[in-house]
Amino acid sequence: MISSLGRIETVENTTITEIQNEIDYLRDTLEILRATEEISNDAFLEAGSIQGGLALIINLISQGISDAEADSQLSSLKDRAMSLNKTYPGLDESIESMR
Repeated sequence: MISSLGRIETVENTTITEIQNEIDYLRDTLEILRATEEISNDAFLEAGSIQGGLALIINLISQGISDAEADSQLSSLKDRAMSLNKTYPGLDESIESMR
């Protein structure tokens, strides 16, 4: 997740399609990791908040919020991803290993 969010440096320089691609990647990867029991159900559910946060950003962009506000939301998601990786060590590596 940290790496996925790192691909989106700012909302201004990223297309909605690129954000949607990361949402799709996270969704699919998290489902595989949970099904193969590489991550716990709790990690799956909490990591889903990052996927949901990205979807929220897309919705906010489509409603015309400023790039600064969208970037603020993105920054909060990045902080959340760092926290999740501390709670579930190796989560980011497991997600990125599927790329």
